[in-house]
Amino acid sequence: MSYAQQHLDEASKVLSQLDTTVIEKMAKLLATLRDRGGRLFFLGAGGSAGNCSHAVNDFRKIVNIESYAPTDNVSELTARTNDEGWVTVFVEWLKVSRLRPEDMVFVFSVGGGNLEKNISPNIVTALQYTKEVGAHIVGIVGRDGGYTAQVADACVIVPTVNPDTITPHSEAFQAVIWHLLVSHPLLKASQTKWESAAR
Repeated sequence: MSYAQQHLDEASKVLSQLDTTVIEKMAKLLATLRDRGGRLFFLGAGGSAGNCSHAVNDFRKIVNIESYAPTDNVSELTARTNDEGWVTVFVEWLKVSRLRPEDMVFVFSVGGGNLEKNISPNIVTALQYTKEVGAHIVGIVGRDGGYTAQVADACVIVPTVNPDTITPHSEAFQAVIWHLLVSHPLLKASQTKWESAAR
């Protein structure tokens, strides 16, 4: 079997094991967020940060939810990292954004954060603050979901089908799931260009 076939077979297994009940719950939470005029804050690092940027566009343009990601502002991100440290970069950004109980934090992460192992501690501290504020938390994460899965109102865990490809599948399926969400009848508010052009 070629590697390409193996990787796609793994992706098919991941797809078949996703918990659609959790995805539907997430769609309802996001619809309620929009109805109450709450804002959506995406947190992620590495490849997940790139996914956050893309998702901000989709949730703003297609779903009409006011959305932001701290990693989109490179100047602030690097200044905070340089002056205050990586651990607090997200939580301090949320504080300046005046995170409110009617808002939501959406995490994209391979591990979901773990303070004991010093894995994505910036996500953990941000979620601790989110809980203090009383805002909602959702996430799309890999492995066992880490801290995000422990505290989220809805968390999709991308199943591990091969321990050697946890990161690529986790980050790829973040995109699959958020595209599902922005296409969901509960959430989609604006027609996308090519779909409207084909009619």
